[in-house]
Amino acid sequence: MENDELLHSEPKVVEVTAHAPPEVGRRVSVSEFLCHCCYDILVNPTTLNCGHSFCRHCLALWWASSKKNECPECREKWEGFPKVNILLRDVIERLFSDAIEQRKEDIQQNSDVVRSLATFQKHGNDQISAAPNTGRINPRGRGFFSGVLTALTCVAVVLLGYHWSSREFEDDHLVHKAVAKWTAEEVALWLEQLGPWSSLYKERFLLEKVNGRLLLTLTEEDFTKEPYSIENNNHRKVITAELERVKTLGVKPPQNLWEYKAVNPGKSLFLLYALKNSPRLSMLYLYLFDYTEAFLPFIHTICPMQEDQYADMVTKFLDLKDPTWKQWREFVVKYIFLPYQLVAEFAWDWLDVHYWTSRFIIVNAMLLSVLELFSFWKLWSRRELNLVGEILALEYMECCSCQQPGGRASSKENSLYENHLWQFWILPLPSAVLCYLNKWN
Repeated sequence: MENDELLHSEPKVVEVTAHAPPEVGRRVSVSEFLCHCCYDILVNPTTLNCGHSFCRHCLALWWASSKKNECPECREKWEGFPKVNILLRDVIERLFSDAIEQRKEDIQQNSDVVRSLATFQKHGNDQISAAPNTGRINPRGRGFFSGVLTALTCVAVVLLGYHWSSREFEDDHLVHKAVAKWTAEEVALWLEQLGPWSSLYKERFLLEKVNGRLLLTLTEEDFTKEPYSIENNNHRKVITAELERVKTLGVKPPQNLWEYKAVNPGKSLFLLYALKNSPRLSMLYLYLFDYTEAFLPFIHTICPMQEDQYADMVTKFLDLKDPTWKQWREFVVKYIFLPYQLVAEFAWDWLDVHYWTSRFIIVNAMLLSVLELFSFWKLWSRRELNLVGEILALEYMECCSCQQPGGRASSKENSLYENHLWQFWILPLPSAVLCYLNKWN
């Protein structure tokens, strides 16, 4: 207190002449460097966004008592975490070194002030660690994974562009050619694509010069006789079933990914983007609106039944039944936690047919799984998982009112919208339920 009285009654005056001409030099008083909280000389001066400066321990005491991030003088809120004004601190310590040393000793002896400073600094460190890394390279390898995904995407675009723009490739598809116009070689190609086992009968069809018109007249009984002599009952059932499909459609049904793309360009484009951006929503869409043609083959491929339940693996997709509870349990667990693994397992089943395409899909699915796990970890580290319920309710209200999502969200909620996990996992759920309800209204 003696110091305070001395400072107020007889303010210390210092003549400033260094690095300035005589006419600029003047006398500086300690009253020009007073804190507006303690009205004493500034110690570790901290400047806020509004421009006001305070002792750092005064600011810590103010924050500890008010729990508000605002200026004690003008009540303007500060952004981020205040830092010590190094230039102002160095000037004050150079001009009034004795007074600063005395004040620092007094502060160190006050346990309440030391405790408030430690709490204030811990609050600032937590804010810095939780702040998004905008404008910087993503830490811990995320930038690497994003770069790999970008490179793989470019390769995929080049491959897709080559196949989609190749007119010869399109014209060779039997999916666009009427069965009655098939040549003997095209009939043999159709038979060959039924599976490796069909090579046993390919030469017989070529020797008999079975073209499209003759193929349409054949029955299961004809296949048991010469010259075809298909003795294996399961092989005969598969050929007969596929022949019935050809007769019904009038063209060859798609039997690989490129043929499926040629027959269903719109759905293929939808699945290409939807399975990457929102795999859970895409699979839910297939279950609700494309159950027989898409979802059943998909779930039986990635979650197959025991092989001993089939008479022969060749015939297992001829009459697909509803999945068993065991299949559902396996599917739901992977659907919730690792949806991209389902896509990778489906691509794995096509390795023999599509060598490079399947491998690209598998690698891409693995990297997307890593990104999703990283996003979940980032939400966990930010302690924002408690906002999930609020965001779900907000999304539901926005869908009901046909507004854009996130219109009334806070800044913290908006940061959750920008997170990958929200895009992959949470956002599709209420939207898909609403789509399902609208279908039946």
